[in-house]
Amino acid sequence: MARPRKTDAPDLSERVNLTAGTIERLTCPDGKQQAFMRDSEAPGLRVRVTAAGAKSFVYEAKLNRQTIRRTIGDVKLWSIEQARTEARRLAVVLDNGQDPRELERLQQAERAAAKAAATAKALTVGDVWPLYLKNGRPKRKDAWKPRYRADLEAMAAPGGEKKRRGQGTTRPGPLYPLLALPLAGVNEDVLKSWYDREAVAGKHQAARALMMFRGFLRWCAARPEYRRLTDRDAGKAAAIVESLPGTTRRTDALEAAQVPGWWAGMEQLSNRTASAYLRSLLLTGARREELAALTWANVDFQWRKLTIADKVDSTRTIPLTPYMAQLLVTLPRVGPFVFASTGKAGRITDARASHTQALRHAGIEHLTFHGLRRSFSLLGEAAGAPAGAIAQVMGHKPSATAEGYRPRSIDALRPFLEQIEAHILALAGVKFDAQAEPGKLRAVSAA
Repeated sequence: MARPRKTDAPDLSERVNLTAGTIERLTCPDGKQQAFMRDSEAPGLRVRVTAAGAKSFVYEAKLNRQTIRRTIGDVKLWSIEQARTEARRLAVVLDNGQDPRELERLQQAERAAAKAAATAKALTVGDVWPLYLKNGRPKRKDAWKPRYRADLEAMAAPGGEKKRRGQGTTRPGPLYPLLALPLAGVNEDVLKSWYDREAVAGKHQAARALMMFRGFLRWCAARPEYRRLTDRDAGKAAAIVESLPGTTRRTDALEAAQVPGWWAGMEQLSNRTASAYLRSLLLTGARREELAALTWANVDFQWRKLTIADKVDSTRTIPLTPYMAQLLVTLPRVGPFVFASTGKAGRITDARASHTQALRHAGIEHLTFHGLRRSFSLLGEAAGAPAGAIAQVMGHKPSATAEGYRPRSIDALRPFLEQIEAHILALAGVKFDAQAEPGKLRAVSAA
């Protein structure tokens, strides 16, 4: 039998000594999608050629009477000796009763898991915090209230912005230092150290920041992707709780005898917008931000009602009482907001300086804005208004009403709110014609 010429295609029925030449001459027979040339040196080593001419080293053997095949690599990237070495390694694996393919899958899974663990370990609070702001939810609510959302953002703000008032720049929010920490590294020791530092600047601010961060940890612990990284109870550690400032029930409110002096203090203010705003807080019992955000579009002089952006619900509508109507009519319309300002916000944002001035004039030592809201409730009770009507005007939750929740219509609320207004004005010594058209009546302080 004549020896094959070096130019002849290899005989695929026989084992051959793989060389660069035999691999080069290997072709796929007509009518087939692929063919294999077996190596005589390394059992199980093959060179596969496809109908398109692609060539690669493969390992082929039997395991549990089933043929298994694993690709080693392209013949252009692997040398023959490298392929033989890999084939022998796979043979050892097979001899140990393991499937090389399954072993490779397990190794890939381990590598993927290790990579995921490393990525998770590197995940910072700052990586997750924006997702919390976007997707987080308060208890029993569908979305953040705008004010609370703004507070969350402010608590984690980097600072460095020019102050709206005074010199210098803003300091970072109390939660900002936590953003750089790995989520998996936030434990009670870390939070205790953070809280102690922030409490130096203000215990109550630090305590509120901690409360907000606890909400963030609860949200993370409820999500599968962050659950294993989160110590949900880190902010509840005894060492931290013991450091929190004690809670005191605020009871500041205007006494009946203080109303004339307080009202006179409002009247003497040069800032007429602030004066009207502060009096409106007392006459409506509204929260300071709710009233500050009041727009002219939500003041209905025709049907005598106000629509307020509510902290608890989206909005609430209350009657527009006679004196309130007169008070609002006197304000200039220089923008969309009722209590307008030349500042960036376009509305009143901080009337504390004006209020402090009025309190000093009245000789009242201390009264917060929330104290004005509390004053409305107490004066309303003194005027004889039902607790449920007072609570509805103030936007309290139904559970807060003493008479049981029985929502009233605007017309049903109107006599009670007018009754409260008349009582407050009588205490203040203010007389006016409640039947006059808004804008035509003139308030007169009793001598």
